[in-house]
Amino acid sequence: MLSIGNPARERLQNGELAIGIGLRQARTVDIASAMKTCGFDWLFIDLEHGAIGLDTAVQISVAALGVGISPIVRVPKARYDLATRALDGGAFGIVMPHVDTAAEAREIVDRLKLPPAGHRSITGAMPQLGFAAAPLAEAAATLNANMLVVVMLETPEAIANAEAIAAVPGIDALLIGTNDLTCEMGIPGELMHERVAHAYEVMVAACRKHGKWAGMGGVYSDEGLRRYIGLGVRLILGGSDLSFLMAAGQARTKSLRAIG
Repeated sequence: MLSIGNPARERLQNGELAIGIGLRQARTVDIASAMKTCGFDWLFIDLEHGAIGLDTAVQISVAALGVGISPIVRVPKARYDLATRALDGGAFGIVMPHVDTAAEAREIVDRLKLPPAGHRSITGAMPQLGFAAAPLAEAAATLNANMLVVVMLETPEAIANAEAIAAVPGIDALLIGTNDLTCEMGIPGELMHERVAHAYEVMVAACRKHGKWAGMGGVYSDEGLRRYIGLGVRLILGGSDLSFLMAAGQARTKSLRAIG
């Protein structure tokens, strides 16, 4: 197999946290190097919400490969046309939102994995391989082994089906979209609610049983991070470009007002 590495996947394989940052506002390639310097392991390049387009996502992905931070792209539900082109363009993984059933998870694997694991069409000159020519079988095996296929659980139905979803071969991680889950539960924004904690317990147990990684998005307080990481979550969305910019900007203006 060819020698390439997905930094986020390597963190997970070593039992460590893989910490990501959501990108919606940052649309230039230098964000990859900057976030690597900050200590993040992966970029959550968001095509579901916000105005980032595929071309921008691909350019950021290629820049990320060059500096050693994993580009992971979220596409809108079932947008396999975007997902496969993002993978062809340099992404190390795909986050698929709103996955409720094992049947949906199986289709995701079938569409995103290269043969023999799936039926995605293979192209040449892959950025993940440094654009080097390689035998097709070796290239496919390497790309499949280094990919992260992440499905988001965002409804009570998805949590009820967590074990069946985790059992699907080719799914690497289950990630709870906590804000959407609370809305679907009728408790919008109550991220520390016991029903939410129970959902995390169910998901983590399913992941452990089937050798998958548990992920989390939408929880950014120290209390929430400690609680759910303590339950076993390892693939962490640690915040977003806009939220960090707003927090730093507000802190600075507040300190300056206090001085003046």
